[in-house]
Amino acid sequence: MEKTKTDKQKPVYGMASNCAFMIRRAWRDCKSVLVICAGLIFCGVAANLLELFVVPAVLDAVGRGVSPQELVRMILWFTLGLVAVYALRTYLDENALLGRVHVRIELGQDVHMTFCRTSYPHTEDPDYMKRTVRANRALNDNRAAGEAIWETLTGLASNLISFVVYLLLLAQVGPLAAALCVALSAVGYFAGERIRAWRYRRREEEGELFHKTSYCISCARDVKLAKDIRIFGLAPWLTELYDKYTRLFADFYAKAQRYYLWADLLDVVLAFLRNGAAYGWLILLALRGELSAAEFVLYFSAVSGFTQWVTGIFTGLGALHRQSLDLSTLREFLETPEPFRFEDGKPLAVKPGHLYTIELRDVSFRYPGAEKDTISHLNLTIRPGEKLAVVGKNGAGKTTLIKLICGFYDPTEGQVLLDGEDIRQYDRRDYYKLFSAVFQQFSLLAGTMAENVAQSAEVDLPRMWDCLERAGVADKIRSLPQQENTHLGREVYLDGVDLSGGQTQRLMLARALYKNAPVVVLDEPTAALDPIAESDLYQRYSDLTGNCTSVYISHRLASTRFCDRVLLVEDGGIAEEGTHEELLARGGRYAYLFGVQSKYYQEGAMDDE
Repeated sequence: MEKTKTDKQKPVYGMASNCAFMIRRAWRDCKSVLVICAGLIFCGVAANLLELFVVPAVLDAVGRGVSPQELVRMILWFTLGLVAVYALRTYLDENALLGRVHVRIELGQDVHMTFCRTSYPHTEDPDYMKRTVRANRALNDNRAAGEAIWETLTGLASNLISFVVYLLLLAQVGPLAAALCVALSAVGYFAGERIRAWRYRRREEEGELFHKTSYCISCARDVKLAKDIRIFGLAPWLTELYDKYTRLFADFYAKAQRYYLWADLLDVVLAFLRNGAAYGWLILLALRGELSAAEFVLYFSAVSGFTQWVTGIFTGLGALHRQSLDLSTLREFLETPEPFRFEDGKPLAVKPGHLYTIELRDVSFRYPGAEKDTISHLNLTIRPGEKLAVVGKNGAGKTTLIKLICGFYDPTEGQVLLDGEDIRQYDRRDYYKLFSAVFQQFSLLAGTMAENVAQSAEVDLPRMWDCLERAGVADKIRSLPQQENTHLGREVYLDGVDLSGGQTQRLMLARALYKNAPVVVLDEPTAALDPIAESDLYQRYSDLTGNCTSVYISHRLASTRFCDRVLLVEDGGIAEEGTHEELLARGGRYAYLFGVQSKYYQEGAMDDE
C-alpha cells in the first residue's frame, strides 16, 4: 500500500514552470547568470557549426582547385573562429560560478527564513520536517538542482539549436533517416526515463533513510550528549545504528544502480540501430554517386552530430526533469500554507503600561493523530497583572495549556481571546511580542553574553546589567574574562565558555526580563537550580515579574504560595483553583499532592541529617 501511495505522488510544478521560476529568480537576484547562459549557448552553437563545416569546406575548396594561399586563409579563419569561440566559452565558464552560487544562496536563505518564521505546529510535524530536508537537498551544493539547472539549460538550448540546423541538413538527403534517428532517440529517452524514475517514486523511502542517518551523525557530534555517550557507553549503539542505516542506504542505491544499468544498456542498443541506419543510408547514396566527397563528409559529420545532439537533448531533458522534481519540492516547501495569520493578519501593537486580559473560552485541543483531547472544554480568564501558577503531574496538559495561551497552538475547539478579541485574527508575530518567556527548552546563540540576553547586536548595557542582577547571574558574568563580551559556547569561538545548567537558566531569565513584555511565562524556571537558589528565586518572584501578568508552571507545589491564584490541571481540565492556602484548607487533590511532596522533602532532610 505504501508503494502504491508513493508511486501516485506527482510534483505540483512542471519543468516549464520551474524553469520560469529560476529565470525570474536570476533576473531578480543576479542578472549576470542569464547573460552568461546566453553567451554560453551562442558559443556552443557556434563551435558546433564551425567544427561541422571546417572539413567539408576544405574538401570543397580543394575540389574547386583554389590556390594554396586561399586554402591557408580559409583554414586560418576557421581556426581563429574556433579559438575565439573556445576562449569566450572558457571566460564565461570561469565567471559563471559566482552568480549561480549567489542565486542558490538566496534560495537557501528563503528556505531558512521560511522554516524560522513558520507556524509553530509545523516544527512538530514530521511530514513538514521531511519536506524541509528535501528542500535543503535541492540547494546543498554546486551539483544540486538549485545551481546545476543553469548548466542543464545552457546545454539543452545549445543542443536544441544545433539539432534544428542538423535536421535541416539531413532532411535534404535523407528525411527518413532523420525521422528514424529522432524516433529511436525518443524511444530510448522515454523508456530510460521510466526506468530511472524508480528513485523518484521512492523518494520518501530515501528521505527517511537520509533523515535517520543524519540523526545518528548529529547525535554523535552533539556536545550536549557527549557525557551521556561516555557514561552509558552509547558509542557502540550509535555506531551500530549508523552502520544499519548506511547498509540500508547502500542497498537502496545498489538497487537504483541496477535499474540505471538497464536504462544504459537500452541506450547502447538503440544508439547502434540509430547510427547504423543513418550511416548505411549515406554510404548507399555515395555509392550511387549522388553525393560528392565534401557532401559525404558533411552529412556523415552531421549524422554523428545529429545523433549526439538528439541524445544530448533527451539526456538534458532527463536531467532537467530530475532537477525540476527537486525544484518543485523546493517551491512546494516555500509555498506551504500557514495555519496562522502573519502579514495578512490584523496588526497588534504593544501598548506601553497596558495589561491584557487573556481568556480561554471552552477550549479543547487534540494533537494530530491522538485518540483523545489533551485539553477538553477548558475555561480560564487570566486577569491583568495576575500572578498565576499552573501545577499538575507530568502529562496533565500544563505545557499544552501554556502553548495555547502563548499562541503556539490554535485550539481544536473554542477560542483564545485577548481583551475579548480572538487572537486568530491578529498577525501572530505581533501577538508573540506580548510575551517574555523562559521555557524548559531554549536556544543559546554562539555570540556574546550580552547578545544572548538582548537577542540583538544592539545592547542597552545598563538595562542588560539590571536584568542580570535581578536574575541573580550578574556576579558570574562579571567574573568572566571579558564580562558581558565573553563568548557563550565553544561551537564557534575557541575562547567561548560554557555555563552550568542553573547559570544558563538564570541567563535565560535575564533574557525574558530584558524583553520587558506585558506577560511573563516561566516554565519550570527552577528545574536546574539548587534548593537555596530556588528559594531565593521564589522570594524574589514578585520583583522579577514586576507589574506584569505572569504565568508560572511548576511541579513543585511549594513554589505556588507566591502566586495570586493556583490552577491544578488534571485530565485536560482545571481540577482545582484558588490560592495556596485556600487549596490546602480545602483538603482536596492539591492538598494531598502537597502532603506527599512535603513528606518526601522531610524524609530527604532527615536522611541528609
